[in-house]
Amino acid sequence: MQSHLTVTKRSNKRESIDLEKIHRVITWAAEGLKNVSVSEVELRSHIQFFDGIKTETIHETIIRAAADLISEQTPDYQYMAARLAIFHLRKKAYGQFEPPSLYDHVTHMVETGRYDPHILADYSKEELDELDQHIDHWRDLNFSYAAVKQLEGKYLVQNRVTGEIYESAQFLYVLVAACLFAKEDKAHRLDYVKRFYDAVSNFKISLPTPIMSGIRTPTRQFSSCVLIECDDSLDSINATASSIVKYVSQRAGIGINAGRIRALGSHIRDGEAFHTGCIPFYKYFQTAVKSCSQGGVRGGAATLFYPLWHLESEALLVLKNNRGVEENRVRHLDYGVQLNKTMYQRLIQGGHITLFSPSDTPGLYDAFFEDQDEFERLYTLYEQDESIRKKTIKAADLFSLMMQERASTGRIYIQNVDHCNTHSAFNCKVAPVRQSNLCMEITLPTKPLNHINDPEGEISLCTLSAINLGALDSLEEMNDLADLAVRALDNLLDYQDYPMAAAKNGTDARRSLGVGVINLAYYIAKNGMKYSDGSANALVHRTFEALQYTLLRASNKLAQEKGACAGFHETNYAEGLLPVDTYKKDIDTICDEPLHLDWDQLRQDILKYGLRNSTLSSLMPSETSSQMSNATNGIEPPRGLVSVKASKDGILKQVVPDIENLKHKYEKLWDMPNNTGYLQLVGIMQKFVDQAISTNTSYDPQQFSDAKVPMQVLLKDLLMAYKLGVKTLYYHNTRDGASEAHDVEQEDDGCAGGACKI
Repeated sequence: MQSHLTVTKRSNKRESIDLEKIHRVITWAAEGLKNVSVSEVELRSHIQFFDGIKTETIHETIIRAAADLISEQTPDYQYMAARLAIFHLRKKAYGQFEPPSLYDHVTHMVETGRYDPHILADYSKEELDELDQHIDHWRDLNFSYAAVKQLEGKYLVQNRVTGEIYESAQFLYVLVAACLFAKEDKAHRLDYVKRFYDAVSNFKISLPTPIMSGIRTPTRQFSSCVLIECDDSLDSINATASSIVKYVSQRAGIGINAGRIRALGSHIRDGEAFHTGCIPFYKYFQTAVKSCSQGGVRGGAATLFYPLWHLESEALLVLKNNRGVEENRVRHLDYGVQLNKTMYQRLIQGGHITLFSPSDTPGLYDAFFEDQDEFERLYTLYEQDESIRKKTIKAADLFSLMMQERASTGRIYIQNVDHCNTHSAFNCKVAPVRQSNLCMEITLPTKPLNHINDPEGEISLCTLSAINLGALDSLEEMNDLADLAVRALDNLLDYQDYPMAAAKNGTDARRSLGVGVINLAYYIAKNGMKYSDGSANALVHRTFEALQYTLLRASNKLAQEKGACAGFHETNYAEGLLPVDTYKKDIDTICDEPLHLDWDQLRQDILKYGLRNSTLSSLMPSETSSQMSNATNGIEPPRGLVSVKASKDGILKQVVPDIENLKHKYEKLWDMPNNTGYLQLVGIMQKFVDQAISTNTSYDPQQFSDAKVPMQVLLKDLLMAYKLGVKTLYYHNTRDGASEAHDVEQEDDGCAGGACKI
């Protein structure tokens, strides 16, 4: 069937459009799918054709036509659009649908400087041919449309200026696996590569953006999270800014601890000068964060931490506020406000909080993290010392200001520093946790840099991945997945480069990992349970017990094989303390599920052999990487059965897994009556997780009189989270009244697995 319209081929040659050829491709893309119409896609596409249209534009028009039809009633259009998009990507990458052989592909990519030459140095042609036989390129057809767009936008090796693409997904997966296991014993490494390839390409293990986009290329920095601590000196402030620039340029999200910086008006050099306070230095850090675009993959982003009792606290709490002038606002950073039991007690008792400059109160700042009793002693001592500069404010007023700013910006986060240190992987007397990261799920020790090459400083890195709970047939599968994830990420620590000595020293000593989960909402729905009513509490307890136990056992086995990490003696694990020993016992009042695994034997094995990794778990947002696995993100309930996500690649519709069978089983975010059930589940997870959890709170103003969320509700949730041992609170979501179908989720610019969610 011909038409009078002409097309422009890639060679710039014009010829008549072949509608029959287009029909065959659309028919192929619809094969085996339910409720999709070839003629509907053709009709929508033909309307947009014009004379001289490029063949590439035709492909993109057809893909868009199918993607526009994705809905709750017709979810399979997400696969039809994905197949058309994969067809298009393959044509762009290879000039045809069939990929070349793996060996030919790798040779070409190494010769053109796009792949790391070590791949050909480490693997023989015979080994690459064996891996080629194992690759299943048809797995490309299991992607949803949102996944293909993420592949295209973030993960595939490409020229970001011209838009040329040079590979397809299965090559990406197998080469990530090949790079991660390249230095394993040759007798076993192909087995590891194949098993890891199967786990990631079948969506059992999810990898974050820096790993997916970077490994196999000459770039060698893949840690998602970088934690940098600043001291109260110009040299340290400059070293911190330089470190930020280095790591932002290499795709990492940044956590900055600036809590030590003295307050406005403090004396410098015995009163020779008057200190300008925190805000000018925060602006300096903001400029450093925004100076690079993270290799074209993501924009720079950072969360900056300070204690609630800082003398400038009232000014710092409003830095993101839209009111005010540029001089007293630093709007392009997010903020983590640090609290502890003393602060909460003052609130509960109707008391006051006294604000100090850390520079005026010796020992107070360190005790805030290392010793809660000593903090309380020093705090009350300094309150009574009339010679020390201070300001007193009602606790209710300060907390209300904090929660008001959290509600209005969504991006004032909370860190309970006592929980981060008492229920920690680390012994807080020798390795205190003084900050978190961009997305509030990492809790690692840091030491300030006094200059850029300071060997005494410690920049903490965390390398992440996640297990897809929805893809598990039973919790037994965790054993193999934990072994693969821990071994792969541990190898990555030796595979990557370290632009700074402080990061290498810290990583060599701690070898910190953070394995989380994706698809919890699907997992809960397919088990016929809900977030809000307590029905999922026991299931979540069993699941996260299995996660932490298998991760610890995998790291213990690796320690037997390769040795414990050098800093193992600074962990609580070295004392025989496990997460199940230090959690907040209030959890037992909401979940009486017993422990099912042999923690005592594991404790003995850890005391005997140690752990290869100081930390093993953290629960990150996983917004982008969950889309790759056609999963719900992290631990969050979905906003709708079809989510509309705005990213730099445009508007994407993502459908929850198995919508046909579970349409009425999913509990959607705005159907939950309050945050109680969700926070209880987070508390249960935190019982086992040795780092922290990206925990969101969500509010629908329409549930309240005057369409305003009362302050007492916000404070009640804050206190509940603290009581349940929750270490960190991430986004504050407010329902904006938009209809469910158009409740567009904005993609954040930086965390693990790429984006976070607001």
